[in-house]
Amino acid sequence: MNITLPKLHIDAFTRRLFGGNPAAVMPLQTWLPDETMQALAFENNLSETAFFVGEKGDYHLRWFTPVQEVNFCGHATLASAWALWNVLGEGGSELRFQTRMGELGAVRGESGAVVLDVPRIDPAPSARTVAELEALLQVPVQDVFSVEEGNFSVFAVLESASAVRTFQPDWARLEGIDDLVITAAGDDVDFVSRCFAPGMGIPEDPVTGSTHSTLAPYWGEKLDKASLIARQVSARGGELRCEVLPLRVRVSGHAVLYSQGMVQLPDE
Repeated sequence: MNITLPKLHIDAFTRRLFGGNPAAVMPLQTWLPDETMQALAFENNLSETAFFVGEKGDYHLRWFTPVQEVNFCGHATLASAWALWNVLGEGGSELRFQTRMGELGAVRGESGAVVLDVPRIDPAPSARTVAELEALLQVPVQDVFSVEEGNFSVFAVLESASAVRTFQPDWARLEGIDDLVITAAGDDVDFVSRCFAPGMGIPEDPVTGSTHSTLAPYWGEKLDKASLIARQVSARGGELRCEVLPLRVRVSGHAVLYSQGMVQLPDE
């Protein structure tokens, strides 16, 4: 007999189908072996597959790219919360997810939005200099920083939103950087960004909720604002609303269901 598992494909941080960042969401009754979850994520071939176990507002949540498990993923958390409320029958107004990054929260926002409560991860000095990043990226760089935890290792601040939009990565030059975020002050929003994570099997991530736990505090200080509107200017694009608190960041967005089906696994 085969094991049948539900799978939802959800576009997160967008109000329109084919926008935002697609995630696979796979609710489980009990955990599968790690190698099986990794194989499912590889087969799904999306930037993240989220697996969770739990009930009645309390869940344990894990995220896998096609090549590895990761410590922190925002868009697949938002997709999981949206799926619980809109497809899977969760009735509570607040969700708690136990993860490698500690407890993450989600509440219902206005007009169907999901509001995530995530750790605030402030910028830290980078081992790489502005001059090194300019040589690697072949564009002017105004600032560079890093983080002491989480997935992303290098943040580069470019001179304009246009520079972020038009940036073309040279993968040969970037071979020594597994994870790169480029950002700039926005023109019609507070700030923009793009995220590249080839070391995790994600050449460019369409919308990256986790990076905004650092980007929001950085731009909040630069712009002297606690509430910010951000846009990730990838080809698919996505919009995020951020609120910077002393220890946390609230990141909110919408989601759209693309497909819902079942996966068949052999019962071994």
